[in-house]
Amino acid sequence: MKKVFLLFLLLPAVYANAQKTLQERLGYAKDAKLLILHADDLGMSHSENAATFYGMEHGSVNSASIMMPTPWIAEAVNYQHNHREADFGLHLTLTSEWNYLKWGSVASSSNVPGLLNKNGFFFSSVDSVYKSATDAEVEKELRAQIEKAKRLGIDITHLDSHMGTLFGRTDYLKVLIKLAREYKLPVLLCKPIFKLGFQVDLDSLTTDKDVTIDMIYMAYPQDYKNGMENVYTGILRSLKSGVSEIIFHAGYNDSEMQAATIGHPDYGAEWRQADFDFFSSDKCKALLK
Repeated sequence: MKKVFLLFLLLPAVYANAQKTLQERLGYAKDAKLLILHADDLGMSHSENAATFYGMEHGSVNSASIMMPTPWIAEAVNYQHNHREADFGLHLTLTSEWNYLKWGSVASSSNVPGLLNKNGFFFSSVDSVYKSATDAEVEKELRAQIEKAKRLGIDITHLDSHMGTLFGRTDYLKVLIKLAREYKLPVLLCKPIFKLGFQVDLDSLTTDKDVTIDMIYMAYPQDYKNGMENVYTGILRSLKSGVSEIIFHAGYNDSEMQAATIGHPDYGAEWRQADFDFFSSDKCKALLK
């Protein structure tokens, strides 16, 4: 009888906790507006790294994620060693989208052949990955990236997905959530975005113990034409209660970034400079305040 009574007492408490908003579970008021300002693609280039580091130290950037297969991760690792407070997650990477800046797998190529093209690089497009790679190969590669980050001393704070590759197939997303639970790391998951952009039933794959944030914002090509300052100002002024994240790409419009992104005006050198300019600006700080 004692056990039954204890269970009766515990169930309402568990239910009440499950009904709390994420901001309440984090210790904030129900109407609190919490915002993650997140820079993607660390490790892609020195320009990307330098702009992101500046934004974290002098601007409003408070989170970033590292692409483990990319050529400039050593610089990101060194920054982490000297700035232990830096919030670095892993931008888990299965694509290599640029024309001449290419990378391949962290896992042995013989273990993940379906992830690689005839030249030994990751495919440029997400669709090509979906046509070629099994979920078993995806798990091997993701695990290799996480383990490499740990070996290099990165204090991994979260996991997300480069180009959303892991969000568009149910079997891939299952792998991501499985690894997140295994390594006890939150994943960037947002139910409204999944309902709009992915043919995956996120509700069937998650439980109340999995963290899902309330909204993700990101500029798209049509937004870029309207000016980044206008786009991001509009987002900040219209934020609702809850936990939101703005994803962007901080970089300098220099010769390195121009060469890396040649032929890709979308998310290219000028775009990344515009992202950097806004999130390092006094105007952004004033809006946040």
